[in-house]
Amino acid sequence: MRKQIAAANWKMNLTLQQGEQLLDDIISQPHSLKENQQVVFAIPAPYLAMAQQKLRNKEQVFVAAQNCHSKKSGAYTGEISVDMLSSLGVHYVVLGHSERREYFNESNAFLAEKVNICLENNITPIFCCGEPLAVREAGTQNEYVALQLKESLYHLTADQLRKVVIAYEPIWAIGTGKTASSAQAQEMHAFIRGNIAAAYNAETANAISILYGGSVKAANAVELFSQPDVDGGLVGGASLVADEFVAIINALQ
Repeated sequence: MRKQIAAANWKMNLTLQQGEQLLDDIISQPHSLKENQQVVFAIPAPYLAMAQQKLRNKEQVFVAAQNCHSKKSGAYTGEISVDMLSSLGVHYVVLGHSERREYFNESNAFLAEKVNICLENNITPIFCCGEPLAVREAGTQNEYVALQLKESLYHLTADQLRKVVIAYEPIWAIGTGKTASSAQAQEMHAFIRGNIAAAYNAETANAISILYGGSVKAANAVELFSQPDVDGGLVGGASLVADEFVAIINALQ
């Protein structure tokens, strides 16, 4: 059975004290996770140790970094290595987020290197893919996403790929005033799973969790997560509000 995941991406928000309070507010509220369900908090790097300490006894609740470097160590001032993350007990890393691609020019090839080093160190990549508005309007979103998958993931063996979580971000539906429907989310998730099946096999495709990252909120989480190929969400703004994110957790099917 595939993992269902409610993943919070705090991005560059909150002070340490605000982050501590938010975690307290979320974990103090009732929510029951089934055996195949997880909650992941992608925390700003300065707060990773705090979050690990606070969540250490919470079953099926994990901490993620929002980024890592492709090299194991070296003269890369300001960067974060997988060894650093491993030493903190971090289980997940978000890779290839649309903001990293757009603002920091991260290429598919560079992300392939990051995927490799994470898997080599038993850290699960949450690999983000998705198309911008111009691509969606041109109707070439499938080809665009397929190339992201091919160039960043398809060098992996089937066993390695099964250790990756994929997050689909319809960039065109974030901050544009346009809305992605649950049917559009399902359509792309089904395409991604089918593309993996064609490149590998159906068993591998059906083992991989594919999260939706397009403005998930408490109001739409139940409908989104009810889609057969949507295995949870990578949540931005709504993850900064305790009641909202708890409702999203509880929307996992």
